[in-house]
Formats: sequence, C-alpha cells, structure tokens
Amino acid sequence: MRAVLVVALAGLTSACVSQGKFRNKAAEADQLRARGAELEAALSTTQGELASSRDEASALKAQLDALSASKQQLQSQVADLATSKTKLETVKAELEKKSSEYEKMANALRGEIDAGRVELTELRGKMTVKMKDKILFSSGSATLGRAGKDALRAVAEVLTGVEGKVIRVEGHTDNVPLGRGFATNWDLSVARALAVVRFLQESGVQPSRLAAAGYGEHQPIASNDTPEGRSQNRRIEIVLAPGELPEPAPAAPAGT
Repeated sequence: MRAVLVVALAGLTSACVSQGKFRNKAAEADQLRARGAELEAALSTTQGELASSRDEASALKAQLDALSASKQQLQSQVADLATSKTKLETVKAELEKKSSEYEKMANALRGEIDAGRVELTELRGKMTVKMKDKILFSSGSATLGRAGKDALRAVAEVLTGVEGKVIRVEGHTDNVPLGRGFATNWDLSVARALAVVRFLQESGVQPSRLAAAGYGEHQPIASNDTPEGRSQNRRIEIVLAPGELPEPAPAAPAGT
C-alpha cells in the first residue's frame, strides 16, 4: 500500500513539472510571437520609409532635371539677348552717326542752336533744320525779316554744297485764325515756305533741288491749347532727304 502511494505521488510531481515547463515554453512562444510581430511592424515601417525616401529622391531628381533644363533655357535666352543688344547698339550707332552735312550745318548755326532759336536733327539720312517762325517772319507775315535772312544765309552756305539730297521747305502754323492778310493758315504756311525757297535760291542753292510745302495747322508737334505749344507749332522746317532728281528735259528742236 505504501509503495503504491509513493508511485502515485511521484507521478503527480512529474506531471506538475511537465505542466510548468509547458507554461514556460508557452510564455516564451508568446513572447517570441509578440517580438516577431514587432519586428514585422518595424520591417513594414522601414520598408514604407524606404519607399517614401525613394519617391522623395525621385521627385527631387525630377525637380533637379527641371531646374537644369530651365537653367539651360535661361542661359540660351541670355545669350540671345546679348546678341540682340549688340545688334541694337550697332543699329543705334548707325542711326546716330552724323553726316558731314550735319556737322557743317551744326557749325554754321551754332549760335542759333545754342540760343534755342534753331533745332537740328538727323535720322536715317534725313536731316531737318527747324526754325521758329518769329526768327524768320513777323506775326501774320510771309516777308522775311533781317534776322531770318541772316540765319538762312548760314543755312544756304551749307546747302550749296549738298549733293544727292532733295531740299524741302515746309511751313507750319498754329490753329489760331488769321485776322488779316491770308484767308487761312494753310495759305500763310505755303507763302512762308515759298519765301524761304526763293531766298535759298537767291543765295545760290540749286533750284532743281528745292521744293516748298505748306501744312498749315494740320501737323502740330505740340498742343495748341497753350501759348508755349502754339509757339512750337509755328515753324519752318528745312528737310534734307535722299532722293533722285528728275532728269532735265531735252532741249526743244530749233525752229519749233
């Protein structure tokens, strides 16, 4: 009886030891599974971060490629602008290059130019001598005064040596109606232009190179609403422009 009891106790003890080991192993297995889940989560997070990093790197590379393309485009545009600037400077220099006639005229009229009574310009081979009407004529008159003749003699001295140019004298007025003498400002502008043409011819300028035109009030260079503007509009312009002169007519046969 005693022997049977001892064997039973031993079996119970052995069973208790086995269950304890089982629980320990089960706990270890649970810990391992938990650790594995953590590692899997960490791995997934790492993979997501790596994928995000790759996407960011790809986006950055695309931005760098776009910036590089923009830089090349800008450099090309800068080069084109530099070329255009050089061409414009060349054209500007050509436009601003003054002819020998301009230099002679500027020297001949230096006093009048410095006093502001005469303006001299030249553009694209076209030179213009602009003279205020009060230098040449009294109000409402087409008769040249002494000061006007003195200024025109200096102009004529240069014009006598001019070749290959058409010399056109243009008369301009303001818009104030005339009180006497001429029916319209147009008539006055034509009469003044003709008076200057005749004086230049008498001073030695070849008449075949001369022409007269009157524009009246219809080509103002300033507002006619102020005295200053009207004063600028009353002017004579002597324009020298490139042009071919007509061939002289053949002489009529004798006896006709």
